[in-house]
Amino acid sequence: MEQHVIIQEGYTRLKKTRALFIGGLLAGLVILIGVAVTLGSAGLTVGESYLAILAGLFPGIFSAPDLATTIVWDFRLHRVLFAVCAGFGLAVAGSVMQGILRNPLASPFTLGIASAAATGASIAIVLGAGVVGGEYLVIGNAFLFSLLAALAIYGMARYRGIGSETMVLAGIALMYLFSAVTSLLQYVGSAEQLQAVVFWMFGSVDKSTWPKLGIVALVLACTIPYLVYRAWDLNALAEGDEMAASLGVPVERSMAVLMMIASLITAVIICFTGTIGFIGLVAPHITRMAIGGDFRTLLPASGLVGALLLLSADSIARSVLAPQILPVGIVTAFLGVPFFIYLFLHRRDA
Repeated sequence: MEQHVIIQEGYTRLKKTRALFIGGLLAGLVILIGVAVTLGSAGLTVGESYLAILAGLFPGIFSAPDLATTIVWDFRLHRVLFAVCAGFGLAVAGSVMQGILRNPLASPFTLGIASAAATGASIAIVLGAGVVGGEYLVIGNAFLFSLLAALAIYGMARYRGIGSETMVLAGIALMYLFSAVTSLLQYVGSAEQLQAVVFWMFGSVDKSTWPKLGIVALVLACTIPYLVYRAWDLNALAEGDEMAASLGVPVERSMAVLMMIASLITAVIICFTGTIGFIGLVAPHITRMAIGGDFRTLLPASGLVGALLLLSADSIARSVLAPQILPVGIVTAFLGVPFFIYLFLHRRDA
């Protein structure tokens, strides 16, 4: 009886910790959004930024100067919200991949999906070839190659029998393949083309627009609830294929479906942003250290951590060398590498 009480008290404390952690992330994200909207040459204050946002949402209740409203809604807010959605989606995708593959190094980038997107973008930039034309040539190629990489990983893993080890090995093989193709295209391209490819691979949210934000938000709205609904399957898969099968989880089908959804989220984001690394790798680790590995809370919480990380990185990128704006992928690498080294040095092996 006493042991039951201790367990119940521990679970109650864990629930409070999770609630406080998620509540703190939400509060921090709201504050950071207001601060990020102020960054720029116009010199808006946080209060003016929030007032302009409220005036746009509730025009009959709040009012703000026309200049502040124009700057916030036409130039800044969609960039800030795009960074939030992109960070959220990349972190959730990383959490799902780490769960089904039971590998702390698994992420959309270590499995070759980002390398495939870079190859697609490089083909569009250097060769001018793609499935669509005009301004969407690079975006369409990056999206298509990302999905092709995910399908190739699934196909190779299915040929050998779907399992975490085979999917990881297939992803690593594709990563090296696509990296080699991208390097070849960079070698044969002109100086201008090489510069364009390298800049795309840095990762950036500079070209965000309201329509692009709408596409990413729609995909997240359609996929994240389903992933949270399948959190029990993720919890079971994280314990091993045999354990998941004994609990009634269709292992191969669940791994395939969850992997494709995570890949779709990644493809939709990076086709617009380029390769922004470390968010999908580091955010799940931070969240797991804070509130444990239960995917019912890990998925939304890691998404919020990813959103905070990417928005913070973009805010730093916009201010550290202002008025020049650094590619956000460079900043996420500077932020992610030290933390990842810390995780490596302090990780407790089971």
